[in-house]
Amino acid sequence: MGIGHYIKDIGRGRDGARPLTREHATDLMGQVLDGHATDLEIGAFCLAMRIKGETPEEMAGFLDATHARLQHVQVDADTPVVVLPSYNGARKLPVLTPLLACLLAREGAAVVMHGTATESSRITSEAVLAVLGIQARQTAGTVAAGGLAFVPTEVLNPALKRLLDVRRVVNLRNPAHSLVKLMNPVARLSPAPTDRTLLVSSYTHPEYAISMAATLALTGARALLLRGTEGEVVADARRLPQIDAFVNGTRTPLVDAQTGSLMKLPELPIHIDADSTARYIQNVLDGQLPVPAPIARQVQAALQALAL
Repeated sequence: MGIGHYIKDIGRGRDGARPLTREHATDLMGQVLDGHATDLEIGAFCLAMRIKGETPEEMAGFLDATHARLQHVQVDADTPVVVLPSYNGARKLPVLTPLLACLLAREGAAVVMHGTATESSRITSEAVLAVLGIQARQTAGTVAAGGLAFVPTEVLNPALKRLLDVRRVVNLRNPAHSLVKLMNPVARLSPAPTDRTLLVSSYTHPEYAISMAATLALTGARALLLRGTEGEVVADARRLPQIDAFVNGTRTPLVDAQTGSLMKLPELPIHIDADSTARYIQNVLDGQLPVPAPIARQVQAALQALAL
């Protein structure tokens, strides 16, 4: 069937484009992930959506299609799970998403990280975790309480990884870059009365704070939303950001943003390479260095959100 008729609707420019319904967005993304769209159509789709911007209904539809096609990570019914997308990596600051993951696992949660490098020049969580002895999964597999798994995007869905890689050709983000930060790749081994799976999501620009919040509310996800560190879902170790929880469509403020001048900076590594970052994280985990206060507060916020 192709996606040309959808491109006709979304490709009329910022003022003339028409939004897709959730059902049509599901069909469009499904065709892209199933390989039914040509490279030319995918490029047109990515550029049209970059100009138009995604509505919450469209993003919900893209998520519906993606979730139906993932290789899911399996977790026991009653195990609390925290999902940490990691796609941006380190540019100027060390990538401390692995530290957040280890601290959450220490609290008894099953932690599922997923990601892939979207820019060649950045240091990834995958590289830091490898130095810490946690290798990327080759299959989705299972994760137990207190465990930590890093599952590359191409393991969850190779076509989704290819869609992310379009950025390397056209040098512009596309809906997949927001989608992966809202994606939950976890499935329960058996049904549970309450699904205690928490997605931690982040934004970089104020407009995405609005659109991502609307999508989380629309989809009824259990999630934390904060302004991340260079696009990563970990709180900035220097200054505490605002953190809100979402449960069943209801938004609950959990943490107020820190204001005023900083009296003291945390002891962060000078270099951001994987070895230096992993060494710093291990020192924090061993108690030789303190956990940065904003990250400690983020861990508390995650535990609060799991209990809501």
